[in-house]
Amino acid sequence: MTVHEFVKKIFFIEILQGLALTFKHLINPSVTRQYPTEKRESFPGARGLHALVRDSESGKERCVGCGLCAAMCPSQCIHIYTSEDENHKKIVDRYEIEVLRCVYCALCVEACPYAALVLTDHYEYAGYTRDEFYYTKEMLLENWDKYMAGDKGMNYIKNFWRPRSSDFPAPASPGGEERKVS
Repeated sequence: MTVHEFVKKIFFIEILQGLALTFKHLINPSVTRQYPTEKRESFPGARGLHALVRDSESGKERCVGCGLCAAMCPSQCIHIYTSEDENHKKIVDRYEIEVLRCVYCALCVEACPYAALVLTDHYEYAGYTRDEFYYTKEMLLENWDKYMAGDKGMNYIKNFWRPRSSDFPAPASPGGEERKVS
């Protein structure tokens, strides 16, 4: 046993270093947020509660019932029920999302060619029963009115919804000549 090891054992150097570290953290203020009084600000593009987009001009939902969002959903939590009117146009009768099954991957948002479904930045919601997390078409439209109404919703679609037609420019013909088909 060396002198250095002997001194460590006699004076409990490691234990004193650990106690010094503990006391240092006791003096510093805590960084814990007191949740009900101090809420965290949501960041742009956050994935929170679902909403069906309401068209700003007509006031109707944008969803046409194509079913691409339900097809892309990995957890199969989206259910769409459609029918046809007399003009053979598809009408969305019911649009339902089981929020407890959702993994918030936003594949449904990306799959929608009409920008009819968004994930709002509202992420603080709770309930006492499972039925409170089964969102119907009317509830999803209310979410749009409550959390994304006005310019906020249109800015969200403008900044975070892809693809846009500007992403696909028209191809220029090489040399300006038409190709002949033989």
